[in-house]
Order: sequence, then structure tokens, then C-alpha cells
Amino acid sequence: MGNRAQILIVGTIFLGLALVPLFAELTQTPFYLDLARRMMILAIGALSLNLIMGYGGLISFGHAAYIGIGAYTVGICAEHELVSGFIQWPLAILVSGVFAIIFGLISLRTRGVYFIMITLALAQMMYFLGVSLDRYGGDDGLPLIERSNFGALVDISNNVTLYFIVLGALVLSLFFCKRLINSRFGMVLQGTRSNETRMKTIGFPTLRYQLTAFVIAGMMAGFAGALLANHTDFINPDMMHWTRSGDLIIMVLLGGMGSLAGPVVGALAFILLEELLSGVTEYWQLIFGPFLILVVLFARGGLLGFFADKEQRDG
Repeated sequence: MGNRAQILIVGTIFLGLALVPLFAELTQTPFYLDLARRMMILAIGALSLNLIMGYGGLISFGHAAYIGIGAYTVGICAEHELVSGFIQWPLAILVSGVFAIIFGLISLRTRGVYFIMITLALAQMMYFLGVSLDRYGGDDGLPLIERSNFGALVDISNNVTLYFIVLGALVLSLFFCKRLINSRFGMVLQGTRSNETRMKTIGFPTLRYQLTAFVIAGMMAGFAGALLANHTDFINPDMMHWTRSGDLIIMVLLGGMGSLAGPVVGALAFILLEELLSGVTEYWQLIFGPFLILVVLFARGGLLGFFADKEQRDG
């Protein structure tokens, strides 16, 4: 697979994303602005999951819990009139990280299907906690009374401004993942995925590396949650439901698990297909399911790998 082809594809995608506000303004269709912003926020969540699933071999079925935790942190702060983004966003990342440490210490003592089930159970626990929080809307959800306030520095109450903040956050998240994966830490994490016993024999504390990756991924997802809360102006427990974690897993698989920009491609493709197919039928999953099976069977590197290989062959 050609790296140049992948760079060309990803560069084209980001150029298209940068032009969405102009297109939305010219066509007077703000819907596209909201759609692309949602794609990018979920792409950050998918990137964080790929860090532990694609490079660490840890299939977490509860990753959406951290997105919900980050979103609820922003919403609860706003409910108590603490609207400063300089406090809300770091706090959302910190709280998500604390929960990731606790959940990681519990779940990383298991492997395989047991790890999957424990992460699922922990996420559902957070979902039902959100449902039970009557003070903060319970099952009905919590409206965000005011978007995060950054004073005179930037006004994210403007949808276009928030859009470019999210775009910048996605670029930085991608850059951060690239540096982390190519570092010594990333190499050890990938080595642990391939052969944990050998890495332990060499002398690496594999549990410590996995826990660190788990926490970093949780904090990234919490940051995505803070962005999502400002995007939707509404927080509800459904953000933490296991089906949302399933969506993130599908995004990673669809774009290309274990590839740097695969989750970005997967998130964009997933949301776009969901939007297009749901406009055709309410049973859009019946069409999407076979498509996903075909991608898994015939495009082992996901959509990014498939199109990169095709570009290389055509070139």
C-alpha cells in the first residue's frame, strides 16, 4: 500500500472538509455544516478507539462511555453556571481519564471475550447512571444552557467558528496519534498486541503500557464528548449506550483498523452512508450490513487501504 496514495486521499478529504462552510454558505444549507462537524467529532472518537483496538489489540465495547462522560462534564458545569471553556474542556478530559484509569485497572486483568464483556458492562453502568440522574435530566437528557465560553479569544456560539475549532481538533488529534504510534511507546504497544508473552520476557511492563494507552484513548474520547456537547447543545445517556460503542468499532473497521487515518475515513463514510440510506428507508441497516460485510471480506485494509491500493495500481 502506498503511503503517498494514502496521503493524497486524506489530504483531499481535509481539503473538502475545509471547504464545507463555504459550500454551506453559497447554497444556504447549514445542514451540511452540522453534518460534517458531527462526522469530525466522531472521527476523533474513532481515532481514540483505534489507538487501543487497532494498535493495542484491545477491543473495547464501552468506549462511547468516555464520550458521554466528557459531554456530561460540560453539561453539568454549565448547569452550575461554570461556562468557561478553559475549565470545562480540561475538566472533561481529566474526568474521562480518571474513569479510564478505574475501568482500565478492572478490565485489563482479562483478555479476549472477557475484556469485551467487562468494558460493555462498565459502559452500561455509566449509561444507567446517566438515566438515573434526575437532577440532570435523567432519561430526558440535559439541554446545554450555554456553549463553552472562551471570552474574547474565540466565540464558539458561532457555528462556523465551532466548525473550524472541531476541524483543528481533528488535525491535532491525527498528528498526536501519529507521533504516539511512531514513538517507543507505540512500538511497545504494537509489540504487545502481536506477542504479549515475548514482550514480558524481554522485560517490558505490558500492563502499564496498555493501561496508559487505555487512559489516553479515554481522555481523547472525553475531549470528543466536550465537542459533541457544544455541537448538539444537548446531552443524554444515549451517548453512552453500547450501540454507540458499536458504531465506533464499525467506523474503525470500515476505514481501516490499525491505520493512522482509517478511522477518519470510516467515520465520514459511516455518517454519510447513514444519512443517505436513512433517507431511502428506515431499515437502512439492512443495506449497510451487507456493505460492511463486503468491506471486511474484500477490503482487509478498510476503505482507506482499498482506495489507496487502487490509486497506486492506477498510477
